[in-house]
Amino acid sequence: MASFDPPENSASIVSVTDRVKSIDLGSAVTAIHFLGDVAAFVGDEEAVTLVTPEAETTRLPIHSGAVLCVASDGNRIVTGGDDGKVVQLSRKGEVTTLATDAKRRWIDNVALHDDGAVAWSSGKTAFVRSVKGEEKSHEVKSTVGGLAFAPKGLRLAISHYNGVSLWFPNMAATPEGLEWAGSHLGVTFSPDNKFLITAMHEPALHGWRLADARHMRMTGYPSRVRSMSWNGSGKLLATSGADTVIIWPFASKDGPMGKEPAMLAPVPARVSAVACHPREDILAAGYTNGTILLVRITDGAEILVRKNDDAAVTALGWNAKGSLLAFAVGDGKAGLLTL
Repeated sequence: MASFDPPENSASIVSVTDRVKSIDLGSAVTAIHFLGDVAAFVGDEEAVTLVTPEAETTRLPIHSGAVLCVASDGNRIVTGGDDGKVVQLSRKGEVTTLATDAKRRWIDNVALHDDGAVAWSSGKTAFVRSVKGEEKSHEVKSTVGGLAFAPKGLRLAISHYNGVSLWFPNMAATPEGLEWAGSHLGVTFSPDNKFLITAMHEPALHGWRLADARHMRMTGYPSRVRSMSWNGSGKLLATSGADTVIIWPFASKDGPMGKEPAMLAPVPARVSAVACHPREDILAAGYTNGTILLVRITDGAEILVRKNDDAAVTALGWNAKGSLLAFAVGDGKAGLLTL
């Protein structure tokens, strides 16, 4: 089991707050993804707002109710809503309904595969639609907590109560089970396909080494982990849930077992969102008091992007080149920083 203790001191901070373009979206945002250099701010109700690097905005209705989940591969954004629909937004701004649940149940989770496949879940059932339009489903024993495609092959991780099911939609074999007591929510594969990590309902992460299903317990968080982000090399996993950014090492065959995580950017507030730069060892961290920092992973150096104002940071996102950072806070305010 690995755990951590909070740090004692905070480093000095340089500010770039004057370079941020402010945006007033007027409503809460749950996720940010980029389509090229256009930032897509996914609202918690009905719409996505597209924002250009010049801060010009376009609002696109996508659901007739709450947006419950979202995923993106850089070329498209797929959302699920309480209207029972799975909706796709393309780079051209085209909105397409991919699926409608037969019982109009809520769409709780979505995931995308690089080959064009899409997965979603409703209740206990996970669905996969291939790029050719073939649709298959698999039901697990309890409500699906999260979905993630493996980086290699068409394999879907379905997290749920007491573990994860690894399902190959194109094979008739029974899905492989990875067991651990408790409710498993968000799920992610390491980019090298060697580890699988879940964020649990309790304040902890749990992981498995896929080669032999060895367990990895990552505990010590004061609150639930709601945001996870792999760095550009895929060897570090940054997480929210504490008053510092907790970064677990995955470079060795044992992952973080027997190793201490790095603890960066201490602030007198909880980290609510993390987003690693796609190319450099830099990450953006947002806090429950509205603070946003850029943090250099190698030495912990910090740059202030946004000062605290008591509204929690709800979303962060980088474009693929790492030249634009977008953020949103709970009161409907947002911003765009060009690096």
